[in-house]
Amino acid sequence: MKITLFGASGMIGAPILEELSARGHAVSAVVRDTSRVAALAGVTAIQADIFNDASVAAAVSGSDVVVSAYGPGPASAHLLVDAFQSLLKGLATAGVTRLIAVGGAGSLEVAPGLLLIDAPFFPAAWKEIAQAHSDALEVLKASDIDWTSVSPAAMIQPGERTGTFRLGKDQLLTDANGESKISTADFAIAVADEVERNSHVRQRFTVSY
Repeated sequence: MKITLFGASGMIGAPILEELSARGHAVSAVVRDTSRVAALAGVTAIQADIFNDASVAAAVSGSDVVVSAYGPGPASAHLLVDAFQSLLKGLATAGVTRLIAVGGAGSLEVAPGLLLIDAPFFPAAWKEIAQAHSDALEVLKASDIDWTSVSPAAMIQPGERTGTFRLGKDQLLTDANGESKISTADFAIAVADEVERNSHVRQRFTVSY
């Protein structure tokens, strides 16, 4: 498949890039600094501005699917919705109808009617970025595109590629110890699986151990 990946050099994007390359896909890795993209089979590093829909359209032209692992970080959370809106406009211009986006865990339920972001134990420092991810999910839901949002577990960090994890829908998944976590390598497997299988079109799903 021909795939365009935004945020390809980030903590989450880089393992997704590696996974897609290992599976034999042709990937345009969109980054600000092309020197940060590893030399991988089938990967071409390109520069594009995710906040400029014309730049997005040029980058994604001819793609079978676009994957966004863009994350502005807690200090610039307000940029996330702008990025999603620009992505959607650019994809529409280019005639690309499939978008898979990395979301957040904050909008997952921890109890009926209670979202993680609203739980008393949710860290205040992460509320703004969690809300931005929640708002971006609503932008996707209101669009006409064949979108998928992939929410990681509450804790995602670099780690082993085990190939063993669980998928859920709108509820936070926890393990036997009550922890919600996933490695970036295993999360990348789930994203690449979705690229290939289209199992959650116009849906959000989550990945956790």
